[in-house]
Amino acid sequence: MRCRATLALACFATSAYADHALDNRNLDNGQSLYAAQCASCHGVNLEGQPNWRRADENGILPAPPHDASGHTWHHDNQLLFEYTKFGGQQALAARGIAEFNSGMPAFGDTISDEDIWDILAFIRSIWPAHIQEAQANRNPRHD
Repeated sequence: MRCRATLALACFATSAYADHALDNRNLDNGQSLYAAQCASCHGVNLEGQPNWRRADENGILPAPPHDASGHTWHHDNQLLFEYTKFGGQQALAARGIAEFNSGMPAFGDTISDEDIWDILAFIRSIWPAHIQEAQANRNPRHD
């Protein structure tokens, strides 16, 4: 497990936090949780909100799509987990990105870590194989 001083909250005693694989997860659970917790913003079909690349009057970007047309797959598993658990602002600030104004709330008090991983695995499962492979290559290697 790797810990960053700037993200002290992420340093907790669950196994394989930093390099957690999205393989062999409960996709049915992930799909159900996505429908209950994520679809209201990110779309029933993972399509995101309209004009998701354009900030609103408060400078906050609308919820992006999680299908292959979005940018979710451009990020490694750890960032996706942190973004979901701690919320967009805190996850990005911990990585030194302060100029981005994320509207993503923290779900760490609502959704368990294991359920977050199931949701992320469900999202990944709908991507075409070449997108899944591209995203997998963004993760640190662990043998």
